[in-house]
Amino acid sequence: MLKRIVIGLLIGSSIPFILLAIYLFRPLSYTPHPANFECVSLADGRFEALEPKAGYIYGIGLSYSQHIDETASSFDPNESPPIFEKSRISLSGHGQKIAMPSRKDLIQALEGMEPGLGQRVDENFEELPVLLDYEVELAFVLLEDIQDSDFANEDFAPDLGFFLANDVSSRIIAVLGEGQPNRYDYWGLSKSFPGFLPVSDRIWIPNESGPRTLPCITIESHVNDEQRQSSSTSDMIYTPAELIRYIHKKYPDRKLKKGDIVLMGTPGGVAFQTPRWLARMASLVSMDRFGKLRAVLRRDTRFLEVGDQMRIQAEGFDAVENEIVYPQKNHP
Repeated sequence: MLKRIVIGLLIGSSIPFILLAIYLFRPLSYTPHPANFECVSLADGRFEALEPKAGYIYGIGLSYSQHIDETASSFDPNESPPIFEKSRISLSGHGQKIAMPSRKDLIQALEGMEPGLGQRVDENFEELPVLLDYEVELAFVLLEDIQDSDFANEDFAPDLGFFLANDVSSRIIAVLGEGQPNRYDYWGLSKSFPGFLPVSDRIWIPNESGPRTLPCITIESHVNDEQRQSSSTSDMIYTPAELIRYIHKKYPDRKLKKGDIVLMGTPGGVAFQTPRWLARMASLVSMDRFGKLRAVLRRDTRFLEVGDQMRIQAEGFDAVENEIVYPQKNHP
């Protein structure tokens, strides 16, 4: 019925436009709310040097209530959040320059994910921008191994060290994962180029840990001194303990070990923003991933360019600054 309304409007039907507007602009059926955190002052903990020797790096999507309410086309509180993995080669730090992936890098990455996709994109898209994006996040590193038996305890609270991270992403790869059964693998791939995870040089460890313990701080991102993101971590809808359980649920045969890293998600304000009504319209007319990519390429955006300076910061943590530079010479 709704698809008929869209088609009718496009050909000049008298079907009331208001019907389509009601569908496209309707609110979420469930409004997400922040988790019930035990906010802990940074004074009630200590800072130590971060020595990232990660076994696995896990990322979480759609974890801030306001961001979900602003942009998500749907939300089901009974489903697990999007979970993906980042490559270890993405780890970097303050002051490191981040190379913009070349066209060759993008094509090779797509081909490795889905044989034939890289070639198809190369043949059909003369312009192939990276659509480079920033994402300030609170992250944590496991300070101890987790045993399967630990999950039987509802109050299980492992020792964690919290830090800042910038989950840099190539949105062009993420868009090409739309509609695929392994969609979130494309998310991970889009974030796994060298240097795509600048992190702070210190972790904060609370003196006492509980299942809902969190440093409730304001995290921010800036591009060329312009603030792009600013939100309190208390706006997240999942506790660290819940995220650990979700990861265990997705990877039940994998041990969570000391040194594993979890990126807790980003608030609103990133460059890649798709209004809820537009996402619903694309779904309604069955737009495929290539159509979605063309639509994104036509939009005016605030994606990162070579020469841009990124900065993420939060109270108590040293800022992490990185510059976007041209691809390596051997990758034209």
